[in-house]
Amino acid sequence: MLARMFHPVLVLWRFSRPHTIIGSLFSVSALFLLAISEIPGWDSARALLGIATLAACLACNMFITGLNQWADVELDKINKPWLPIPSGQISARQALVLCLACLFISLGIALWLSVYFCSLIALISLIGAVYSLPPIKFKKHHLGAAAAISLVRGLLVNLGIFLHFRHALGGSFSIPPFLWPLTAFIFFFSLAIAWFKDIPDSTGDAAFKIRTVAVQYSRQAALKLGLWFVALSYFGLGYCFSMGFLTPQVGWVAAAHIGAGTSFLVLGYRLNVRSNKAVHRFYMGFWGLFFLEYLLYTLGIWWPHLMTAQ
Repeated sequence: MLARMFHPVLVLWRFSRPHTIIGSLFSVSALFLLAISEIPGWDSARALLGIATLAACLACNMFITGLNQWADVELDKINKPWLPIPSGQISARQALVLCLACLFISLGIALWLSVYFCSLIALISLIGAVYSLPPIKFKKHHLGAAAAISLVRGLLVNLGIFLHFRHALGGSFSIPPFLWPLTAFIFFFSLAIAWFKDIPDSTGDAAFKIRTVAVQYSRQAALKLGLWFVALSYFGLGYCFSMGFLTPQVGWVAAAHIGAGTSFLVLGYRLNVRSNKAVHRFYMGFWGLFFLEYLLYTLGIWWPHLMTAQ
């Protein structure tokens, strides 16, 4: 009885692609905290700004990931048969209605907050739609897919949403120097997301003529390319924090970045890239590092404030 009651919620949760939803939760929350680090203070209006922005972004995320599943039902019957549409848990029509509802909710909340933020959400939604839908369908080629994912996750989310917060909080409409390294890190991290996610899907992608790195070159090539992009990004941020380029020197944050980069390389080179289960576990762990980076970076920027408060 209880399982039947919660079944629709569980289906909706799986349809949302939880790792992407959690990624958006961490990124938007971190950007809000980074914005208020420069304009201290707290009141109900700021809380409402943060909650409404997060709601709009999560609904937008749901629209993009849901539309991708709706557009790729036949492909997912090979690559991801457990997803709600190919497994028959929801129909394609129900999925489309849900996607469109999320789009309207996202745009409505964003417009209520500001015209700028609504334009940003509209642009992100458009790129997400073009990623999945013909005739362009960016995901059909690894360069288009990587560019779309990195543009959204790396640039539009970090720079665009930060500017939205900063302007709404009464600050200047400009990017502070400390945000650029995070943006660069997530940009390169997102390139690796685009390459890693296609490794276990190479069979279905090849059948549908989707030219990913794993299909055009090899699974090992996709893995190594992503590994070095991410590792160098970690080492670069570790160096920035150790030298005090972003804030006064924060040694433990620098060490955490260098340690994460080294561990990531070691685990990646030990990965059995031919095992879909092993690659899937690695990919989910990779998203865990995505969540952790926003937490680490925000702590690193806030650390001097926290020490001063003591």
